[in-house]
Amino acid sequence: MSASATLGVFGGAFDPPHNAHVALISAAFEQLALDALRVFPTGDAWHKPRALTPPAHRLAMARLAFGDMPGVTVDDREIRRDGPTYTVETLRELRAERPDATLALVIGEDQASALHTWHAFEEILQSAIICIAERAHPSGTKPRFDPTQLPQGRFVRLELPAMSVSATEIRSRVAARQGIAPLVPDPVARYIAQHHLYRTA
Repeated sequence: MSASATLGVFGGAFDPPHNAHVALISAAFEQLALDALRVFPTGDAWHKPRALTPPAHRLAMARLAFGDMPGVTVDDREIRRDGPTYTVETLRELRAERPDATLALVIGEDQASALHTWHAFEEILQSAIICIAERAHPSGTKPRFDPTQLPQGRFVRLELPAMSVSATEIRSRVAARQGIAPLVPDPVARYIAQHHLYRTA
């Protein structure tokens, strides 16, 4: 990656990673002219109301889902980090490692709407271009997030196809002994089955 390259930053619980995540990464490369993208499974997700699946499983699934995509690296630093996971710390580390690179933080609409609640969000706005992934709305309604709410940031729209896939739905389907093959990459589906993830007692 050259000194003036653009590095995508995509974090999440990935509990589990699914086909909409794969589509988002593909769209990011196509629309943002990324030179590389790093995927960061979250460690201690302070903002999540539920306990996450153990980090080793989520990291393994992320590597199965994204590891073979050209230009993509699954980075485990947030899992290895002690204490709560904050995006701003990851951006600081990347900035120190690649001071000449442009950082492009890829987030969803829901995350964008809550961005003002993130730890040190003002620094995040200064550290990276905020790339908001917007799924197509069948009803034609406008996106819920208006970037002018945070006028000091640099924002880019990332258009995604309409995909009704969510990690919550996948976990519910597994718990109900329903198939998930159309929703996740095949290696992830096999991993979930082999390790009996998301099963209820």
